[in-house]
Amino acid sequence: MKKTLLMLVLGMLVATMGFAQEQEVTVVEEKIQETAGGTEEVFNIYTEKWAGDNHYAPSGWMGDFGDIKIEDNSRVDPHSGNTCIEISYTAKGSHGAGWMGIYWQNPPNNWGDQMGGYDLTGYKKLVFWAKGEKGREVISEIKIGGISGEFFDSDSASIGPIKLTKEWQQFEIDLEDLDLAYISGGFCLSARASENPEGFTVYFDDIQYVK
Repeated sequence: MKKTLLMLVLGMLVATMGFAQEQEVTVVEEKIQETAGGTEEVFNIYTEKWAGDNHYAPSGWMGDFGDIKIEDNSRVDPHSGNTCIEISYTAKGSHGAGWMGIYWQNPPNNWGDQMGGYDLTGYKKLVFWAKGEKGREVISEIKIGGISGEFFDSDSASIGPIKLTKEWQQFEIDLEDLDLAYISGGFCLSARASENPEGFTVYFDDIQYVK
C-alpha cells in the first residue's frame, strides 16, 4: 500500500513539473512574438545616445561616404533630452558619386545578406525631427525599408526632398497599408551635392515608429 501511494505521489510530481515546463515555454514564446510583433506604442530608432530602447545602427554609408561625419552624441541644441544626431557632409565628391547616404540597419552593415530586421506590423507612421545649422539644407530623400538581397525588406516608403530650417521641424512618413513584417533598413537619408554645393551640417532627433 505504501509503495502504491509513493508511486502515485511521484507520478503526480512528474506531471506537475512537465506542466510547469510547458507553461514556461509558452510564456517565453509569447514574449518573443510580442517583441517581434511590435506591441509597444512607439518603436524608437533614436531618442538619446545611450537609450536602451534605441534600434538599428547608422552603419550603411553610401555614395561619397568619405565626405560624411556623424556624431550621435551631439549636445548642440537637441530637440529633447541631452543629445541628438549631428551629420556633416562636405560635398567634396571624395568618391565621385555626387551624393551621400546613410542607412540605419539591423544588424549593422546588413545589406540583405544576413537575417535581421524587425516585425513592425501595426505601426502607422515614422516620425522624426530635423533642422539645419544654417537653414535651406536639402535632404533628397528620407526612407524606410528598401534593402534588397537574399533577406530583403518586405516593403518601403519615402518622402522628399525636404528643405530644413534653423528651427526643429517634425516630419513623418505614412506607413498605412504597408507590409512591415520584416524591415532591416529602419531609416535612411540621402542628399545631393548639386543641391548642397557647400555641404551642410544637419541634426536629427526623436526618430520613432508610432502606432
